[in-house]
Amino acid sequence: MNLDIVKSAVLGLVVGDALGVPAEFMNREELTKSPIVEMRGYGTHSQPAGTWSDDSSMMLCLLKSLSKALDYQDIMSRFLRWAEQGYMTAHGEVFDMGISTRKALVKFSEGTPPLECGGTDIYDNGNGSLMRILPLSLWIHGSIGANRPYNGKAYQVIHNVSALTHAHPISLISCGIYCSTANELICGRNASSDIQNGIEAAKNYYRSLPEFSGYLHEFERVDAHILQSLPNENISSSGFVIHTLEAALWCLLRSNDYRSCLLEAVNLGEDTDTVGAVAGGLAGLKYGWQKIPSEWLNSIAKLDKILSLCEAFSVSI
Repeated sequence: MNLDIVKSAVLGLVVGDALGVPAEFMNREELTKSPIVEMRGYGTHSQPAGTWSDDSSMMLCLLKSLSKALDYQDIMSRFLRWAEQGYMTAHGEVFDMGISTRKALVKFSEGTPPLECGGTDIYDNGNGSLMRILPLSLWIHGSIGANRPYNGKAYQVIHNVSALTHAHPISLISCGIYCSTANELICGRNASSDIQNGIEAAKNYYRSLPEFSGYLHEFERVDAHILQSLPNENISSSGFVIHTLEAALWCLLRSNDYRSCLLEAVNLGEDTDTVGAVAGGLAGLKYGWQKIPSEWLNSIAKLDKILSLCEAFSVSI
């Protein structure tokens, strides 16, 4: 697969994550008074500038696993290694982990099969699978094909990878819409109308399936036309998966470059690292990794290792 596309997705996500780490849990009012304008250090988690969080760690675990094969046992084993040993972390330590992810990894460590680990309760709809799912769009593009729209096989794989930690239909649909939108960008279709095509293609798929169609009313605002019309105060940046999806798409649709998209994302406050990561992956694909501000990119911890992972993935797909 084209290395530049892989780097654009991966670096876009990691930089967005790191940009948001120091401001996580800060509210919008605080950030209005002292906005993020550059890569900061310390802050919420007392980490040096360029430190990425669990979002990037789990994404890189998935990227590494997919460079070998699609193997759910291997993906979960890497997630567990991250949680227990600091594998694929910026500085050898885990300083953030979602509740649903933690519960799923405990189940897996106790012998539950990978695809039965994810929570299915309505309260298991944090953004923990959405934040890491982007490499799967790259894998689908290279392994299944750049279908427009995705076929059922592609959605089933997306659902399975989400369900490792988050198995409720709302999380599955969120990941499906995100990956379908990412596929438009991977294919070079990056106008607002293309983004809407990606969203609508996924929704059309879910409308055809009774087990998902009943949840689509929750995604009414996940629409390019609606999101573009909403003011800042109508966008939530909480950890609820639909809020994160809406916020990331809103930032993407109202920006003209990577920098402005990501500053918009992290200054929404609350779950800043994940909104930054989810928006950053899409913005990286839209604008290309070369458009990521060099001072942000060069501050990223273990950048050489991340680039090596991108290269290994690109030649394997």
